[in-house]
Amino acid sequence: MYIIAIAWLYVTVLMAATEKTITAGLLTFMFYGLAPCALLLWILGVNHRRFKKHQKSLLEEEVSNQDGADTNRDE
Repeated sequence: MYIIAIAWLYVTVLMAATEKTITAGLLTFMFYGLAPCALLLWILGVNHRRFKKHQKSLLEEEVSNQDGADTNRDE
């Protein structure tokens, strides 16, 4: 997935380099390169973020269960 984003940014850098002014080049890079690429990576990363959140909640639940078991053992 990242190789596609890198390739697209490379293409847009080349497009921006052929613009007549620096402003046009920066705007080309921002609106044809960074904005769509950031949106694509954000949309495609939803499942990964959801998975990481689920794993974190499972880990916190496991730690809290172990803490509860440790305090019961001491009594």
